[in-house]
Amino acid sequence: MSFWFTVIRQVGRNLRQTWMSQFMTLLTVSLSVLIFSLFYLIYVNMLTVSDQLSDDLRLIVYLEEEPVPEMQEQLRKKILAFDDVENITFISSEEAFEKFSEQLGSDRDVLEDMPKDFLPPSIEVTPLKTLRSLNQIQLFSGYLAKLPGTLKVQYGKDWMERFYHFTRLLSIVVLLSGSLLILTTIFMVAYTIRLTIMGRQDELELLKLVGATNNYIRTPFLLEGFLQGALGSTVGLASLFLLFQWITTRFTGQGFLNLVDFRFFPPATVAAIIGVSILLCAVGSHSSMRKYLRI
Repeated sequence: MSFWFTVIRQVGRNLRQTWMSQFMTLLTVSLSVLIFSLFYLIYVNMLTVSDQLSDDLRLIVYLEEEPVPEMQEQLRKKILAFDDVENITFISSEEAFEKFSEQLGSDRDVLEDMPKDFLPPSIEVTPLKTLRSLNQIQLFSGYLAKLPGTLKVQYGKDWMERFYHFTRLLSIVVLLSGSLLILTTIFMVAYTIRLTIMGRQDELELLKLVGATNNYIRTPFLLEGFLQGALGSTVGLASLFLLFQWITTRFTGQGFLNLVDFRFFPPATVAAIIGVSILLCAVGSHSSMRKYLRI
């Protein structure tokens, strides 16, 4: 008990003596965690959006003319020859007209003078969830476009490509911000511990001469790194949570944010970020001790 009491007292003394560098390190760790967590949160939510949108993904194959039952069966077999799908629905011109009329709602009067067969018949194909990457959808669309009597295939190609490239860009930003978190955290903690060690080198050597163990000398510095990681990551995540709450409250019911259920990190992810930050700070502290602590 007296060991930890003495260690904590030494930590407090170190923090008071180097409070400016300790504060700058805490600020750097907090900002690094905030930047990384912000982009990671956006990336995770975009993946959730992608999953939600893929649930509604349909490939619409527009046909030159309505196929007879025998032709429908042949088309069904050709589609399944590419891969299994969740559902294949044949839609006649009249059914397409009724759907379009329902979508127009109160403006359906514009269709009064239009013939009910002016829309082309189509096939609505729902791919399996395992067949919903961009490359696979493109290949599947190209295959469907070659079916007999096909006019064109529609599935929101341009929008899907933009969204796919956006998520890829986000993944790169997450990796870069994660690298920034690692480098800045280790460097700043190591630099701060170095200043503390250099300022107390004579005292530490004297402690060693009077019988202080290596653990007694090293533990306060490791504890400093632990505190920097814990406090810095907690402040960074708390700032992100406040920012997240402000954005979701401020822009609720407007545009894109109203269409998607954005969520903050689950407790397990928060604990993992804090744990990794503590580990990085401990590594920075340990590396500085190995290099500058002569005991």
